[in-house]
Amino acid sequence: MPATPRHPAAVVEDAVNRVRVAVQRRLGWRPHVIGYVGYGLAPTRTSDGQGWVRVLGRVVMARRPISGSGRDGPRQEPIRGWRSFIASHLSGTGVTVSVAGAEVAVTADRSGVIDAVVPVDLAPGAHPVGFVPAGGARSTGTVLVSGAATVGLVSDIDDTVVVTWLPRPFIAAWNTFVLRETARTVVSGMAELYQEFVEAHPGAPVVYLSTGAWNAAPALGRFLHRHDFPEGPLLLTDWGPTNTGWFRSGQLHKRAALHRLADEMPWVRWVLIGDDGQHDPQIYDDFADSHPEHVRAIAIRHLSPAEQVLARGSVVGVPDEAAPDSPVVRVRAPDGHELAARLRDRGVL
Repeated sequence: MPATPRHPAAVVEDAVNRVRVAVQRRLGWRPHVIGYVGYGLAPTRTSDGQGWVRVLGRVVMARRPISGSGRDGPRQEPIRGWRSFIASHLSGTGVTVSVAGAEVAVTADRSGVIDAVVPVDLAPGAHPVGFVPAGGARSTGTVLVSGAATVGLVSDIDDTVVVTWLPRPFIAAWNTFVLRETARTVVSGMAELYQEFVEAHPGAPVVYLSTGAWNAAPALGRFLHRHDFPEGPLLLTDWGPTNTGWFRSGQLHKRAALHRLADEMPWVRWVLIGDDGQHDPQIYDDFADSHPEHVRAIAIRHLSPAEQVLARGSVVGVPDEAAPDSPVVRVRAPDGHELAARLRDRGVL
């Protein structure tokens, strides 16, 4: 059967990346795995009594190890955003993953991303993960294992927890590539809202779901840690061409991630938090309509008029919230403080 033709942009991108990797190898750079925060389930919460973890990471060329998006990330010197994008990724690289004595061999995808499920029995809580790429040194990541929690939180990132003003290209490029990490602005009250949520629901999983690039994961992890957001996995995507087109679909990425979480944790009802700058309200509403048993509440940050103009080119009013007797609580407010108050009034916090 003949191979499916690849998109020309993907062919060019892969060729450029191979040249960069070759040059970096000659300069003495080595393969490193940036270990991200993953998640998993304790064996008591699976139908077959077998626990598992989803490990996440990315294989890149680097002169020295690069910290990931877990607890160790904030100790790295703050950098400008463009430096997160200069490392070349390694496609198809073999990596040995070790978790609690179990070792499995995995292969990085075309973008160098490691995304694998490892069957292993772990107690609820945080556990280390080891990565050893072919020809490289060992690095570590983290997995957060859930236990008996029946409610969880899914949060967007851009303009929900960090002021980004996407998708206007020049502002987005400035925020992403030029500003130092410490210059990024947190959305008021969101960290306090999330901390209140995890205090009200001990052990609840927290997931950060964004259309942002994997390159930015270490910086995003340090930002969340610096501003006291609860730790949780970052489910990101990759910028640039695919084998079939110029760009990946951020909407499809978010929709697929939500459906996967529903399949993996069918007893969890999620509080979905986003903003109305782009597609979060529609994505969350569609998911709630198709999986009402998996959604406890939808909380949307309503952007200011200036932010709306930059994000979508126009200003819209605040839609009405759902009726109090609706099975899914829906609230809207301009910041985390007011969202928390409305969720508190509706019994979610």
